[in-house]
Amino acid sequence: MGNFLIYGSYGYTGQLIVDLATKEGMRPILAGRDENRLRAQAGNYGLEYRAFSLGETDKLDAALLEVDAVLHCAGPFVHTYRQMAEACLRTKRHYVDISGEIPGFEALAGLDEQAKTAGIMLLPGGGFDVVPSDCLAAHVKRRLPSATHFRLYLRGIGGGFSRGTAKSAIENMHRQGMIRREGKLVRVPPAWSIREQDFGRGAVKVVSVGWGDVSTAYYSTGIPNIETYFHFPNTAIGLLKSMRVIGPLLYNRPMKNLLKACIDAFFPPGPSDEKRTSRFAILIAEATDQNGGRVVSKLRTPEGYTCTALTIVEIMKRISSGEAKPGFQTPSLAYGADFILQFDGVQREDLS
Repeated sequence: MGNFLIYGSYGYTGQLIVDLATKEGMRPILAGRDENRLRAQAGNYGLEYRAFSLGETDKLDAALLEVDAVLHCAGPFVHTYRQMAEACLRTKRHYVDISGEIPGFEALAGLDEQAKTAGIMLLPGGGFDVVPSDCLAAHVKRRLPSATHFRLYLRGIGGGFSRGTAKSAIENMHRQGMIRREGKLVRVPPAWSIREQDFGRGAVKVVSVGWGDVSTAYYSTGIPNIETYFHFPNTAIGLLKSMRVIGPLLYNRPMKNLLKACIDAFFPPGPSDEKRTSRFAILIAEATDQNGGRVVSKLRTPEGYTCTALTIVEIMKRISSGEAKPGFQTPSLAYGADFILQFDGVQREDLS
C-alpha cells in the first residue's frame, strides 16, 4: 500500500514534491487527469500512478482507499478542494493541500465536526502559504497571549511565481482583498492599505493582500483582527490600485480564460532551480493588545516553492507515522509553533 497519493503530481509544485519525497525514500502514488504526463513522471521515478478526474467519483474513491492520506496539489483550489475533501470524508482518509485560498480554508473549517466523526485530519495550506506564517502567528500569540490585533508582512527576495499560482490568482481576483475584523472576514478593495515596513534593509512599501493567514491565523490564535501585507514594486502597486476601476471588466469567465491562456503561452512553468536555491523570503509578524502590549518577530525561510516541498514532505511523513489530529487543523495547531524551525535555511528572531 502506498502511504499517500499526490493528486496533481505533474504540476510545477507537485513535481518538486515528488522529487524530494522520493529522495527521502517515500513512494507516493501519483495521480491527476493527464495520463500521458502521469505515465512519463511515474516512469522516471518507478512509481505507480492513477489517472482520473475529480468528477470520476468511483475512481477517486478507489484511489484513496489504497492510501492513508491524499496530498492535493491541483488548483485553482476554489474549483477542486470540495470534491477531494468530500471524497476524503467518504473514504476516511486524511486531507492535505498546498492551497493559499481563503474560501477553501473557511469551507474546510466548516467541515471540522464531520472530519472528527470520520477520524480524519483536514489540513489545508501545507506549503509556504501558510506553514511559515501560521507558525509565526502562533509564536507571537505565545509571546503575547492577550493579543487582539495581528499584522503579517511578507517579502520574497527574488524567486517568482509558477503558472499554477498565477492562474489561482486570476481565478480569485474578483474576491479582492480580505481582512479579519472582530472575528469576521471583511472584503476590502485592492491595495486597501499601503504601509511601510523595514525587513532589514530600510523601509519599503507593503500593500494589503488577502493572504491565507487572514483565515488560518484566526483558528490558530483566536486573535480577532488580522491584516496581511506583501511587498510589491511601485509599478505593481499602481496596477493594484487601478484594479479598483478596471477589475470588474476582467472578472468574467471569458476574460479569466484568456488571461490563463496567456500565462500558459508566455510564462515559464515556475522559478528556475538557480532562483529557488539562491532566493529566500522574510516574514515579520506584529501582535498588539488593548493595553499597549506589542511583540514583533521575524522569520527567514527558503524560497517559497522550495519551502513548500520541505514542509509538505515532512507533514506527509508525520501523517504516515500516525501524527494526524482529527478535524480541521492549521499547521501550527497540528504540529506546533516551532514546526517550521526544523528546516535548513529557517531562522526566527524576536525583534521586540
